[in-house]
Amino acid sequence: MKERLTKQDIEKIRSEIDHRRLVLRPELIKAVQEARAQGDLSENFEYYAAKREKNQNESRIRYLERMLKTAELVEDESGDDEIGLNNIVTIEFTEDHSTETYKIVTSIRGNSRQGRISIESPLGKALLGARTGQEVRVMLDNGSSYAVKVLSFEKNREDGEDQIRSY
Repeated sequence: MKERLTKQDIEKIRSEIDHRRLVLRPELIKAVQEARAQGDLSENFEYYAAKREKNQNESRIRYLERMLKTAELVEDESGDDEIGLNNIVTIEFTEDHSTETYKIVTSIRGNSRQGRISIESPLGKALLGARTGQEVRVMLDNGSSYAVKVLSFEKNREDGEDQIRSY
């Protein structure tokens, strides 16, 4: 699947790749060598743990590189009165009149537990381009839907603190 990334997402991914290659890789290789030097590998837990951590780092590097190769660059093209990428949105669920506040983000930054909704999610798709006071239908994969009303939103708060999600 093609990831839709902002310039900031791409910069963070490149920074993580550089850190993993230039800092973590040498440290992990050294840890494997030190554990191997302890002798009998058949009962050497430290060796297997170090080797596993080194392999996980290499796997993460490959995953991030693949993501960059297939990524689609996205920018916030919303108008001043429309909800767009990186906006903080307060909505009301019309069924029970409860309210929630979310930040609209790219899929790799999405984390509903932290109040970040992906532009690829049903709610994110429904909210993009909506305006204050507008009621939108959120279409779910199973064919059902629900309505939400946009109470307010703050424009383009890019705080840079969002973490790139690991898989």
